[in-house]
Amino acid sequence: MSSTEQQKDKLMQDLQQVIRDAEDLLRHSEQQSGEGFQSAKARFEHTLRHAKAEVARIEDMVVTRARETAKATDVYVRENPWQSAGIAAGVGLLVGLLIGRSR
Repeated sequence: MSSTEQQKDKLMQDLQQVIRDAEDLLRHSEQQSGEGFQSAKARFEHTLRHAKAEVARIEDMVVTRARETAKATDVYVRENPWQSAGIAAGVGLLVGLLIGRSR
């Protein structure tokens, strides 16, 4: 998994944790009263529902794109096996040279 993918996964986990924490806060704030508090709570609940839906939408989009990319890569490798092997060998050589120079 690449560093970018790890960062995206971490961001999604953090967002989901924020949503869970906010839901817990709302559940435990039932004893609070006052018109201003109730109005703010209603707005916050609306925003929270929207955030949850958006996180779910983004997560679905990322999964769909990952599947499409994997499928496209698979098709390319099957249609161009020698070119794929050549590219892999070239990348391996480049990585080997970079590792060798860093020592």
